[in-house]
Amino acid sequence: MTRGNQRDLARAKNMKKQEQLKKSQSAGAKGANAGVSTENRMSRDADAMRAKQAAAEAKKAAEAAKNQGDGKKVQKFDPLK
Repeated sequence: MTRGNQRDLARAKNMKKQEQLKKSQSAGAKGANAGVSTENRMSRDADAMRAKQAAAEAKKAAEAAKNQGDGKKVQKFDPLK
């Protein structure tokens, strides 16, 4: 039962090998992209980005509306009037 650090070395070597294989794969072969055509992937990603942008714009609008209701801390003053 005295294997020393042979098991640990084998694990490290295998992890390195798996990382190299993962890096060499194209985008179409990874994760959720497996089996999806490039056009479908591009349209799916574009839809996701549009939804994300719409959510960000809604958040900005909500914050602007919230700030409108609050009292202004800086008063605009026109010296020519």
